[in-house]
Amino acid sequence: MAELLYRLGRFCARRAWTVLIAWLVILGLSVTGYFAFGGVLSSQVTIPGTATEEVSGKLAERFPSASGGTGAVVFHTTDGSPFTAEQRTGITEVLVSTRDLDGVATTVDPFATAGQLAEQRAQIDDGRKKLDAGREQVAALPAAQREVAERQLAAQATTLDQSQQLIDMSAQVRTVSEDNTAAVAQVVFTEARLDVTPETKESVVAHVGAGVPAGVEAEFSNDLTQGVPEILGVGEVAGVVIAAITLMIMLGAIVAAALPIVSALVGVGIGVTAALSLSGVVEMLSITPVLGVMLGLAVGIDYCLFILNRHRRQLLDGVELHESIGLANGTSGNAVVFAGSTVLVALLALNVTGIGFLGLMGTVGAICVAVSVLLAVSFTPALLSLLGTRILSRKARGTIGHTRHRLGPNAPMSTGRAVLTVIGGLAVLLVIAVPALSMRLGLPDGSSEAMSSTQYQAYKVIEDKFGAGVNGPLLVVADNPQPVTEQARVVGEQVRIADVLLAQEGVVAVAPIGQSEDKTLFAFQVIPEDGPSSSSTEQLVRDLRDLSPLPTDVRLGVAGSASGNIDISEQLADALPRYLGLVLGLSLIILIFVFRSILVPLTATLGFILSLFATFGGLTAIFQWGWLGGIFGVHDPNPVLSFLPTILIGILFGLAMDYQLFLVSGMREAYAHGAPARLAVRQGVHAGRTVVVAAAIIMIAVFGGFIFSNTAIIRSLGFGLAFGVLTDAFLVRMLLIPAVMHLLGRSAWWIPRWLDRVLPDVDVEGAALERNHPAAAPGTLDR
Repeated sequence: MAELLYRLGRFCARRAWTVLIAWLVILGLSVTGYFAFGGVLSSQVTIPGTATEEVSGKLAERFPSASGGTGAVVFHTTDGSPFTAEQRTGITEVLVSTRDLDGVATTVDPFATAGQLAEQRAQIDDGRKKLDAGREQVAALPAAQREVAERQLAAQATTLDQSQQLIDMSAQVRTVSEDNTAAVAQVVFTEARLDVTPETKESVVAHVGAGVPAGVEAEFSNDLTQGVPEILGVGEVAGVVIAAITLMIMLGAIVAAALPIVSALVGVGIGVTAALSLSGVVEMLSITPVLGVMLGLAVGIDYCLFILNRHRRQLLDGVELHESIGLANGTSGNAVVFAGSTVLVALLALNVTGIGFLGLMGTVGAICVAVSVLLAVSFTPALLSLLGTRILSRKARGTIGHTRHRLGPNAPMSTGRAVLTVIGGLAVLLVIAVPALSMRLGLPDGSSEAMSSTQYQAYKVIEDKFGAGVNGPLLVVADNPQPVTEQARVVGEQVRIADVLLAQEGVVAVAPIGQSEDKTLFAFQVIPEDGPSSSSTEQLVRDLRDLSPLPTDVRLGVAGSASGNIDISEQLADALPRYLGLVLGLSLIILIFVFRSILVPLTATLGFILSLFATFGGLTAIFQWGWLGGIFGVHDPNPVLSFLPTILIGILFGLAMDYQLFLVSGMREAYAHGAPARLAVRQGVHAGRTVVVAAAIIMIAVFGGFIFSNTAIIRSLGFGLAFGVLTDAFLVRMLLIPAVMHLLGRSAWWIPRWLDRVLPDVDVEGAALERNHPAAAPGTLDR
């Protein structure tokens, strides 16, 4: 592979303009493909086959009127005063006109609903009065007629009592607040929740927003306003600027600092638009291209930097330009290909989880990484050829050929320092990881959005005026084995089931929705005590499902957005250990091939586990506990994003192996050239620390820029990746691993003889290439 990359590097250097034009054509085709074939991105996280999906399918088949997607519109007065008659009329009119929009089945007027409830109570009161009058009349009837009439009156009394019970059970299901300053309207769509298009939601938001009467504001729930997140904002640009500053400090030349950024931007343009061109034929989550941008920028800059750094050092040693480009491509480029391959394997392995959207995210990320690797070993050599010695500062150009005999450290670190480093590093990582023991997984609700957003305002108005549980109502479906046709029996059955539901801990109200046409399916709205992402609501969903079947063989199912989020989080939590085991197995196998050792892969894998759980601990402390929330924009703590741990395992594994490779391969190379084992450790760190530190800072800056996104999902993803790189690169790879390697000494490189004989020679660092091209050998590695 190293010899092939050497030849590729020299070819790209000689045909620089051809290579650059070819990549620009590929970029143009990719962008064209996106505009021609790109589809609509989904804002809904879904996993087919969950319990919620099964209930939703049953509703769509047997009770279509209750299966359509819904979204809440919260109206409230701007000055906190009660609604006037004109304002109530204006709200009603805009809701009536909303029914004419494409994709909208109907709207539920909150004032009409409140009036209907009051009318029902009045009808019950009127019925009781008529019942009392009827009893007086029956008392005067002959005995034979009186008995029949009394049975009829008793049946009427039972129906009235049961109707009163249903009204009492649903008393907390309000559509207008008690102080008459806020009202919640429902927009019901013709399609199921997951099939409602963004265009339909946007038309509702625009129409209602334009028709709100004076003195009233309309806020829209997450179900109506979740859209495609902003891919590049101020924070993301700031991250790229920090990366550029880091490159300037490290390389000392503006031209050299610009090269990795240009390469990364071209890679992001190709990788993301190519992936988005698939969105017309596959359902793609809106955060998927953001992940591609994150990875494309970070690894694109780093991979180009590794080759650029090697080439610059060779130029300073006096190696001819094209020969230096070829050697850099064959040595550092070889390591880049191998490092990129580990990231690709980890990301593509997300498809093994069996969770569609997660596998697609991994595939898109893998496409962006693959493009970054290809650009690094072809686009970068072409640019290096065109720039010539201008990638060196003017001062550095004057020293070309005079830095050949730089020496690295000539003494190992002290054993006492190594012991203290191991103890201190383990203590810090374990303390940071402690919060992970209480990590809960979930999906963001309106309280996770930016405080200025309409989703957050809608969530808070509902919470303050109607109760937290109204933000996440549950839809409970009762499936009867036999049809219930008589109206009296229907009311009685509703009361019986609702009474069981209301008796569950954490339920504040139960309201019947209706019955299917075949008279076997009853639907109820259940209002929890707490919000949709709370642990009590999660437990309530489990408790309601555990009730099934009821004594009369009635089977219960639970649906709704809160229930769906809980199901998705549970499935992702179940897939997490399997995926982690797969990644750890891959880690051991890959590193045994690379380093021809048993203990080095074990220490590397254990280090990855430590940094991973430290990352989980940081996520839990900040996003679930709310620590340092003001800094990271966490105003309402919530569970950790359900698919974030799985994504982090795949990405951080690949990046951790990158840093392990670039540091420990230097140790192995020094040891193979005759340095004592402990001295080789220090020489390897000395040779690779500058580029690894710069690469880690760049990744932290790029990932960290996404922490300041307006979207809750992107904020937590950006923090997780930035914090994960910080702990793994600086605590594990730069401190812990060298100290452990020092303590292991020669035993670190032990491998059974039989295994050594059967393993192929991977030669990641391109040592054979160096032997065949001695122009690069003595000084380029700072040995």
